[in-house]
Formats: sequence, structure tokens, C-alpha cells
Amino acid sequence: MRLGFSLARFWAVLAKEFVQMRRDRLTFGMMVGIPIMQLVLFGYAINTDPHNLPTLLEMNDQSPVARAVLANMETSDYFDFQGLVTGPAEGDKALRDGTANFVVVIPADFERDIVRGLSPEILVSADASDPIAVGTAMGALSGIVDLAIQQTLEGPLQSVAGSPPPFSVVAHRQFNPEQASSVNTVPGLLAVILAMTMVLITAVAIVREAERGTMETLIATPVRPLEVMLGKILPYVFVGYIQTGVFLVAAEILFNVPFLGSGWAFFVGFNVYIVVNLALGFLISTMVRTQMQAMQASFMTILPTILLSGFMFPFAGMPGWAQTLGSAIPATHYLRIVRKVMLKGADMADIVGDLRAIAIIGAVIVLISLLRYRQTLD
Repeated sequence: MRLGFSLARFWAVLAKEFVQMRRDRLTFGMMVGIPIMQLVLFGYAINTDPHNLPTLLEMNDQSPVARAVLANMETSDYFDFQGLVTGPAEGDKALRDGTANFVVVIPADFERDIVRGLSPEILVSADASDPIAVGTAMGALSGIVDLAIQQTLEGPLQSVAGSPPPFSVVAHRQFNPEQASSVNTVPGLLAVILAMTMVLITAVAIVREAERGTMETLIATPVRPLEVMLGKILPYVFVGYIQTGVFLVAAEILFNVPFLGSGWAFFVGFNVYIVVNLALGFLISTMVRTQMQAMQASFMTILPTILLSGFMFPFAGMPGWAQTLGSAIPATHYLRIVRKVMLKGADMADIVGDLRAIAIIGAVIVLISLLRYRQTLD
């Protein structure tokens, strides 16, 4: 019977654990990589006070006051002017397809009406489907315009630029006029849920077969890699169907989230997105050996999906490098599809760009997966 504490036995167990840690490089990489990833993303990429939001302008007055308003908005750092629109229809289209977060309309005879005391209105149409992205900028807009007027109206007209302001800013919040956070969050949550479950389920299921030895039997058959991939992926498409059906019913009943767009556009985007995530799970399964590693690797894909897709934080407020990384994430584009269809009444033509991006990402994942699977056959 061994009594007491043995320093030799302790060092033996400690050395054994370090050896095991060295062999399990994925787990060690997770322990080091996840804190670094969180630090970088939260420190640099995440911004709850977004600036440089894409803005279009409908300029119906070329007076000095109107130009001063435009100049002050440009220097405020909240608005990034992308160009001009010629009418309401063009502005509404830009808001609907996500080209712009704001459309600012300077009315005709703006300066003349200010001088005459008619209190002209500046109309600001905002894509309020993401309340965080537009809230701060909308709050700063009145002050920006007031400062421009005070700086421009001088001499005899200086008395006009007093208090109350000789103008008014009318905000037209489209797609979510009540600025309910659930209207923005719930559609985006579908993209995150599907990414989380589809990737994890597929990766773990395939690795489990490898651990049990059934995958070796499958490899010994004349089944080709593409056939294996499709056979493993398609059953989980039906799981995604069930999840999405439950989600849509709950979104309508519990949160009053509308569904205004084309059901066909939603159906096509949903199927392409599910297949891409299942392919990603298949790819992960070719890179790991155990179910625990599969879960860890799947988690590594979930963190950037949540933080860089625009689900929790405004995509337009991220720095350029973070937007580039986010554009390579399927959830970024599917989230836009869901919000466009459910909240903005989009149809198939409105989602072609995002659908194409998901398909390209999926093609790259499938190609790498097939190459990795052939290596396992060797």
C-alpha cells in the first residue's frame, strides 16, 4: 500500500500530461488561439458606435447653406457619401438592397425657405432594420445641420440661425419603424443557429463513424468521395428544414417578426446556405481525429460567425480588414438574405449578389473537402 505524497509520481503524471498536450495540438491551439481571437475581434473589429456608414444624397438645392450641410455631414465621420440619387425610387432601392444605410434629401429652395422662416424639412430615410447602426448617427444629424447653418448664415441673416433651429430633420425609419431589437436580432439568429448546428452535427457524426471503424469499411468500397460527401450531408438538410420551420413559426408568434418578401427567394437561399455549412462540417471532419476535436474545431468557426457577420454588431461599423474577413463567412451573406426577405420584402432579384457569394464560398469549401478526403483514402 502506497502512503504519502510521492514527488516522483507527481512529476511522472505531470510529464505525461504535457506529452499528451503536445500530441493533441488542436486542443492546445484552441487554448491559445481562442483568447487571442477574442482579444483581436473585440478590441479592433467590434464597434457599437459605427461610423462611415454608406449614405446617398438627393440634392435638390445647390445653395451655400445646402452645400455647407453636406460638407459638415461628410466631416462628421458618421456618414460616408457614396453618391447622388435622382429620386425617391432610387433611394428606396438602395436602402432595400443594402447599398446605403441613409438617404438624405435636401429639399428644393432650402436656403430661401430658411431665410423666409418657413422651417424647411430635411428628410432622412434610414435602414432601421439594424437599429444600432443608425441610432447614433440619427441622433447627431440635427446638431450637424444646425452647426452648418450657423456657420453659413452670417451678417444680416445671422439672426435666422438662432434658437429654435430654422429647419427640421424628419427621420423616416424604414423596415423597422419601432426600432425593435427583436426585429433585427431574430432573423439574424437563424443564420447563426443553422451555422452552429449544421457544422457541428456533420463534423461530429462523420468523426464518430471513423472512431467506430465504420468509415474504414466505407473507404474500402468503390464509393467515390463526392458520393460519400453527398450521402453524409443530405440527411441533415432535413434537420435544417425542421429547425427553420420551427424558427419561422416562433418568430411570428412570439416576436411578431414579419415575413414580407418572396418565399421562393427565402427557400433558395436557405438551401444553399445549409449545404455550404454541411460541407464545412464535412471539411472539419477530414482535419480531426476525435469527436472532441470536431467540437472544438466547430466552435472555432462559430466565434467569427457571431462576431463578424453583422449579427451582433453593425457590419458597416467594422474596419476594412474585419469586413474583408466577414465577407468570407457564409453567415454574413445569408444574414443579409434573411433580413432582406423577411423585413424588406425582397424577391429573388434582390438577393442574387449574396446568393452568388455563398455559392462561391461553398464551392471552395467543397473542393478543399474533396481533396482532403482523397488524402485520407491514401
